[in-house]
Amino acid sequence: MSIITIQQRTAQHADLRQLIAELDEDLLLRYPPELIHGMDLDHPDVENNTFMVAYVDDQPAGCGAIRKLDEQYTELKRFFVHGTYRRQGIASRLLQALESAAVEQGFMGIRLETGIKQQEAMAFYERNGYVPIKLFGEYIGEEQSRCYEKMPLQPIGDDVQHVGN
Repeated sequence: MSIITIQQRTAQHADLRQLIAELDEDLLLRYPPELIHGMDLDHPDVENNTFMVAYVDDQPAGCGAIRKLDEQYTELKRFFVHGTYRRQGIASRLLQALESAAVEQGFMGIRLETGIKQQEAMAFYERNGYVPIKLFGEYIGEEQSRCYEKMPLQPIGDDVQHVGN
């Protein structure tokens, strides 16, 4: 039986960066580069975000982040589970860990953007209590984007190991 753990990481952590590179490769197969809304992992303010990596038997399997939008909302960013590890409950556990972190940080809701060519992502978010909303922020006017929100957030059990590197 596989052991799944979720660990908080810095933006500089090699496992996080590798998973984000894989996410970008996947997105480039679906969308032109100008439609990919990434995150500058080298920007000085990036450490204000919360990054997490999911591991299966110590192998990096998925990642995600939350970043502050305003006093009420955080945004889910760079959420990804490698294809080898999908359909094992990893995405749900990772999402729950990020939602718990958002609650701990005092946020009432999470917003996110995904693309219209990611039907599996839209279905996943809807299964997990996210509802479609109008495009917000940098996504306004993006025909390929769909935005979602979950509010209010509820605390969920915490199986996150807070590791800084």
